[in-house]
Order: sequence, then structure tokens, then C-alpha cells
Amino acid sequence: MSTREHNSDRAPEPVGAYPHARRAGNLLFLSGVGPRARGTSDIPGVTLDDDGNVVAVDIEAQCRSCFANVRAVLEDAGGRWEDLVDVLVFLVDMDRDFEIYNRVYAECFAGDGNPNPTRTTIEINRLPTPIAVEVKAIACLGG
Repeated sequence: MSTREHNSDRAPEPVGAYPHARRAGNLLFLSGVGPRARGTSDIPGVTLDDDGNVVAVDIEAQCRSCFANVRAVLEDAGGRWEDLVDVLVFLVDMDRDFEIYNRVYAECFAGDGNPNPTRTTIEINRLPTPIAVEVKAIACLGG
């Protein structure tokens, strides 16, 4: 089976040597997608001090930005939001962030009779940039 890389002109540039997504057959595997804005190091929902340390986090803003970036990768690879079949979410502070993240997630998948993807949410110590959430997903394209 051949595979094909996909990169989005709307999602933030990867922070390493990997594509935004790779398609294998009808499956589209998204790399971890954070909330960063394309073309900048700015991270919605993050306030840093002069030394670059995180002093405040708006997890709602970060989640909304992550999901918008996931949507951009999906659409630029020929998919739709409704094609998502599995979502893996990494949070750096489950106690602080889960309730708000869970509410935003539910809003993103509500309505229109769209099937909800399976989901796993785990807490990790840190992510490679000063973000509080990252989303990895799998979509099934073409029905």
C-alpha cells in the first residue's frame, strides 16, 4: 500500500521533521496538532513571562485553536470533520483543564447527527512547546 504525505497551508508549521498528516488507503493519520498560529510562534491562550515561562493558560482558547488546526489539516487533505474516527488528546494538567476541554470538545462534536469519534484523553508531563493541549487524530476518508 502506498502512502502520501499531506501538509496544510493553514495549520501551524510542524515543530519537527514530520508532515501534518499521512494517508494510507482511506485512512488519514494526523500528527499531533497544537494550538499555535501558522507563521508565528504565538500560542493562543498562553501568557509567558520575560524568561519564557508560562504564567497563565486559557485552555478554552487553546482547545478551540487546536480543533481549528485539526479541521484545517483534514480539509486540506480532502477530508471533513465528520470523517474523524479516533481522537487522542494530550493535556499537561488534567485537574486544571479537563472540565473546560471536555466542554469545548462536546461543542465541537455536537449537532448535525455527526457520529462522535472514539476518544482517549491522557495527561503528560509536558509538550515540546509551551502548550497545554495537543490533538492527534485518525480520519476515514471517502465514506
